[in-house]
Amino acid sequence: MKTSEPRWRTSTRSNGTGVCVEVADNLRGRVLVRDTKDRDGGTLTFGPAAWQAFVTLAKNA
Repeated sequence: MKTSEPRWRTSTRSNGTGVCVEVADNLRGRVLVRDTKDRDGGTLTFGPAAWQAFVTLAKNA
């Protein structure tokens, strides 16, 4: 694996069914999100502030 490739991770709360998303930080300071069921289907990209706002809202939901 190249060091420039994102290191994908899933939530520790994932139940192992593969029905979740993966998240990675890339070298340009962005947060990448993709579907574990379709890893080649596309990637969403968020800035750090937008991602942090989402995580905060999700934790408080």
